[in-house]
Amino acid sequence: MWIDTHCHLDAHEFVAADGGPSGVGARAAGHGVGMIVIPAVERGNFADVARIAAATPNACYGLGIHPMCVPQATDDDLEALRELAQASMSDPRFVAIGEIGLDFFIPQLCEPDLRIKQERFFRFQLRLARDLGLPVLTHVRRSQDQVLKNIRQITPPSGIAHAFNGSFQQAQAFIDLGFHLGFGGAFTYTRALQIRRLATQLPLTSIVMETDAPDIAPAWVHPARNSPEHLAAIGFALAELRGMEPLEVAAVTTQNAFKAIPRLSLIPV
Repeated sequence: MWIDTHCHLDAHEFVAADGGPSGVGARAAGHGVGMIVIPAVERGNFADVARIAAATPNACYGLGIHPMCVPQATDDDLEALRELAQASMSDPRFVAIGEIGLDFFIPQLCEPDLRIKQERFFRFQLRLARDLGLPVLTHVRRSQDQVLKNIRQITPPSGIAHAFNGSFQQAQAFIDLGFHLGFGGAFTYTRALQIRRLATQLPLTSIVMETDAPDIAPAWVHPARNSPEHLAAIGFALAELRGMEPLEVAAVTTQNAFKAIPRLSLIPV
């Protein structure tokens, strides 16, 4: 079994797909994907990710405000997140706070006022995760050190550094904090030398699989839409890169996902 720890199954590309998100989930299950984690990105899609997870046997969800959505977000959105997360603890398909984090890749988000707002929203959501005992699904684009700084100060029980593309030193810092590192289609490109080194040389016990679908399609799918249906093939590519058997990579990364997101074990299968 494979677990897709990061997939935006609520995206419009999947809503328009044959069978909708549940149909995509069913086809992914046919390729060995036992669970798909759907992170929210803003208050406007909190209900969508919960509804899709409820209608898709192999799906669950997180709630959070993505750093790219912070410019439009308000403090009322944070309070709505707090209230809904607390109320959703009885839902076994609610498994994490996310997608949250910092993004210093987009020039607009690097403006001083937005850097401050991003960090304020991130810290609020870290505190929420810590207080509820939930893992975090973190966005770390060009922001690994700043994300690490905040996690050291406000430490959730576990989490995932999604689409990790930092240094080995930064990877070890996340691991030391009890985090796992998300790898998906990016390492399938032969020119992605640093990500391929990370995917090859980091301990397999620190890696979880993800697609970030509909984005970050693997090399053989690009430029078409990515899908959780491709996760097993991405896992096979990781196994080949590491010189391992695919079944072993599937087993280890699945156990890693359960460690990173313990509430996965509460979902009826």
